[in-house]
Amino acid sequence: MIARDAVGAAVDALTATGVETPRLDAELLIADALGVDRAALVVDPSLAVSGAAARLIGERVRRRVAREPVAYILGVKGFRRIDLLVDSRVLIPRPETELLVEVALSLPAGAHVHDVGTGSGAVALALRDERPDLAVSASDASPDAVAVARANGLSDAFVHDGLPGGRFDLVVANLPYVREDEWAGLAPEIRLYEPREALVAGADGLDAIRSVVAAAPRGLRLALEHAPGQTEAIRGLLGSPRVHADLAGLPRVTVGFAP
Repeated sequence: MIARDAVGAAVDALTATGVETPRLDAELLIADALGVDRAALVVDPSLAVSGAAARLIGERVRRRVAREPVAYILGVKGFRRIDLLVDSRVLIPRPETELLVEVALSLPAGAHVHDVGTGSGAVALALRDERPDLAVSASDASPDAVAVARANGLSDAFVHDGLPGGRFDLVVANLPYVREDEWAGLAPEIRLYEPREALVAGADGLDAIRSVVAAAPRGLRLALEHAPGQTEAIRGLLGSPRVHADLAGLPRVTVGFAP
């Protein structure tokens, strides 16, 4: 077997099961199985596929056909300039969450940022990578998530349900914000594999965010990721709110002060 045939067969299988990006996913899975960059499949589509690699590709394609996310199959996801270990104990980092990093990049040297609901550690680790002059701490209510964050190098991440005590210049938070009634309609990649407790937060999706805002001392600056449709509700929770749009132009992060 050669790479072209493996990719073609994988694309057909993934297309048949409704995967949205069948060629991209097939190339990512196959390139990794062959130990090459994805571009190598384009440059040399006649690349030989050994029997061991073919078996690995077959297993991975079957998992993707079952709608398991590529990031969980490969065990890694890129986020800004870093690669993160990920599995079903944590959410897969999304591009829109990069906005939380961008908000913190403008802080002065020595400022203390706390990442609530750190998950894989994506935001905290990206900040440490890009702004080593900042003091960055992180916590999560899930011991499993904290274990993943520590495996990614965030050795001082700790378990805490909500906002821990301490003096912070900014708290960034990608907390659960999916409504209960939205869960059944989510893509199978999310609904079947990602941790529900890291996604769903009550009837309007704002239970976790309200809890953190309520626990914050007056005047604490908060940067909260949320769904576009929750923007006005989030603005109502914070003083002097400023809304930031994601790459799609949708309101995604609101920065303001605890009342």
